[in-house]
Amino acid sequence: MPLEISAVRPDPALLDLPWSVPLEEWPQDRLAALPRGISRHVVRFVKLSGGVIAVKEIKAEIARREYQMLRQLGRLDQPCVEPLGVVSGRVDDHGEPLDACLLTRHLQFSLPYRAVFSQHLRDDTASRLLDALAVLLVRLHLVGFWWGDVSLSNTLFRRDAGAFAAYLVDAETGELHNSLSDGQRAHDIDIARVNIAGEFMDLEASGVLPDGFDPVAVSEEIVTRYHALWSELTEDEWFDRGERWRVDQRIRRLNALGFDVDELSINTDLDGTRLQIQPKVVDAGHHSRRLLRLTGLDVEENQARRLLNDLDSYRAATDRQGEDEEIAAHDWLTRVYEPATRAVPQEMRGKLEPAELFHEILEHRWYLAERVGHDVPITEAVADYVREVLPGKPDERSVLGTDTQMLPVVPREP
Repeated sequence: MPLEISAVRPDPALLDLPWSVPLEEWPQDRLAALPRGISRHVVRFVKLSGGVIAVKEIKAEIARREYQMLRQLGRLDQPCVEPLGVVSGRVDDHGEPLDACLLTRHLQFSLPYRAVFSQHLRDDTASRLLDALAVLLVRLHLVGFWWGDVSLSNTLFRRDAGAFAAYLVDAETGELHNSLSDGQRAHDIDIARVNIAGEFMDLEASGVLPDGFDPVAVSEEIVTRYHALWSELTEDEWFDRGERWRVDQRIRRLNALGFDVDELSINTDLDGTRLQIQPKVVDAGHHSRRLLRLTGLDVEENQARRLLNDLDSYRAATDRQGEDEEIAAHDWLTRVYEPATRAVPQEMRGKLEPAELFHEILEHRWYLAERVGHDVPITEAVADYVREVLPGKPDERSVLGTDTQMLPVVPREP
């Protein structure tokens, strides 16, 4: 059977990979030492043309289906890994067939949940992960995607200005519909609750969770967080005709949650004295889209919110609030953001992505100002942060080690 590589833009270097060798036996010089989560399939990170791809060994039919599903989710602007292709028709040196491989692009600066818990922890780390997963699940449900295997293991997390942003990495069991019934959504939520409880119990057995942490009780939080967000995004709201300001209030609340309203339904009751509003189409990424439009920076939602706040502070400090926003944003980008991120030594830039670095520099400047009792210039904050804080952080872009199951347990933050 001839080797078949199905990809939109196939990299010729793919032909150099050892497809006749079972994936778990690939030579170490081909592999990138990135943290891997738990998977029921063999998964390896492979160096290719100066980058890194994830290779998952799986049955050909399932690989092709997952590849197409990930492509559809990408076209719907959902947070998921980018599919690159499927390699099938593999045989070993004895002519025996081997499973196909699904190829996806490695998501830079992303961490499996076990890697997150292997680092210094804040008390609310579990809550922040569940917040991110709840947002991801709501976004997927809004576009009609039933996941079928919701779990922390099937999710990657990127830092997002003190929070996390979640990305789907496994769509094997997923189904895409025009919309989901309440029963389908409830099924997904129940799967999430059970899987998360098991994953936290596994972490508890590893001794990385805080004392008194209740895996079952914390896993229930995904249900609460999901329903609260779903209700705010989709439920109707009644008010008197004279309270039309509440339409704007509802939109502002959705914006604050990071969502834009693309379509809003407004109806009156029979005598026209009361109004009903209901968001019909909402899109995530309110702040990230605004920042992208103003500066060209493509970052996570909370990072965008933080950068926009700093941009607003810059406009106020330079008395340019009445000036065109795009012009002020360009100046902020070239005079504040870019000099600050470029001031980080090259050898330390793999520790955090630029937007997260800038967020941490702003945090550090605030703590410095509080300590000395007056404002601190951004240049001083950058220098102090690079000298005192950044060297102690792990490198999250490239190498963290091998399997996250094997990462050593480190002390938690006090």
